[in-house]
Amino acid sequence: MMTINEFINALLAVTGAMSPYLLLGFLIAGVLHVFVPKTFYARYLSRDNKLSVLWAALLGVPLPLCSCGVIPTAVGLKNEGASKGAVASFLIATPQTGIDSILATFSLMGLGFAVVRPVAALVTGICGGLLVNRFAERNDFGGQSASAACQCQSHGQGLKLWRVLKYAYFDMIQDIGLRLVIGLLVAALINVAVPDEFFLSFGKQPLLQMLVILAVAVPMYICSTGSIPVAAALMMKGLSPGAALVMLMAGPAVNIASILVVRKSMGARFTWLYLLTIVGFSVLFGMLVNALDGLIPFTAQLSTSEHGACCHAEAAAPSLFQTICSALLTLFIINALTMKLFSKFKKQETAAGTVVYTVEGMHCNHCKAAVEKSVGQLKGVDSCEATPAANTLVVTGTATESAVRAAVEKAGFEFKGVKE
Repeated sequence: MMTINEFINALLAVTGAMSPYLLLGFLIAGVLHVFVPKTFYARYLSRDNKLSVLWAALLGVPLPLCSCGVIPTAVGLKNEGASKGAVASFLIATPQTGIDSILATFSLMGLGFAVVRPVAALVTGICGGLLVNRFAERNDFGGQSASAACQCQSHGQGLKLWRVLKYAYFDMIQDIGLRLVIGLLVAALINVAVPDEFFLSFGKQPLLQMLVILAVAVPMYICSTGSIPVAAALMMKGLSPGAALVMLMAGPAVNIASILVVRKSMGARFTWLYLLTIVGFSVLFGMLVNALDGLIPFTAQLSTSEHGACCHAEAAAPSLFQTICSALLTLFIINALTMKLFSKFKKQETAAGTVVYTVEGMHCNHCKAAVEKSVGQLKGVDSCEATPAANTLVVTGTATESAVRAAVEKAGFEFKGVKE
């Protein structure tokens, strides 16, 4: 029978193991976001060839974009002239992993998974891009249109450092903080509530385990970082390492919302190739990991190493350093999510020349930036501010509603008109 004390101990253990790596990963993600020019990505993705597909996957793997945040980024790349194969490669590889989730994977699941996960994302992205180049028609993908380049002002190093920290410990945590908390709570619950060796009831049917995981993971939104403690906890209950990898690949890479947006923005054939690539290659890599488990003992590493210690109900108490990191992470999460909640109920400006529109499909700060960039380029727009939590877009200026609608839909989001 599970007790509250056992649950709290499990939660503290898993949080302590992950928090140092999460804080470091968030910081590296902030550096990438601020210091890598946005035009750098489009520059290497415009040609309709194999090299652009390779570059798209290589550039996407370290980026900390979720399956919803990657959609507006991919739409932006398409509008800037990226090839259909490069867009597909970027869409598939990017949400599966990121510098933060790679470090978090190492913290809980060991070096084997930390290496296999980005490699699998890279290979899947490249193969998906090549398939789209081969089988998706240009008319299905839609014509390319060059959008105006973002003219960013040069900022001082001090301001850039602030932007790094703000993106790392506020913007990113606003985007994934709630899902990360849910992942930690679910992992702790699994540790103490699910009977040991539960997934061994599937016997010698690891493929069945993978299909069950796919049926659950594909429709849902699963964060690439938040899925890690859940996968680790399930493995400690008997889930095969291959099925855990399927969850880590397919769960973050796709969900019902992203499927619908991709179909609208990229076309039906593109969407089917994108979806089948993710599902097919996640199963193939899962079977490969299971086959290699004797040579690279993924499960043994998880259960015997210090990285897997958090997955036992009787795990030792976190160290002082882990406790400090856990406290910092908790404070960052509380601050970011509190501000996000307040923004949902924030009173919108209704001064002369200001219109509040309803825009659906925004889930994170990357979505917010995509909408603001697209609408901000319109003639007659003096300023605009999107609020994903409230599904609103505040526009000041003389731009017409039809022009704003076109800009929002060009960015890949659903325009619902003036907010009532």
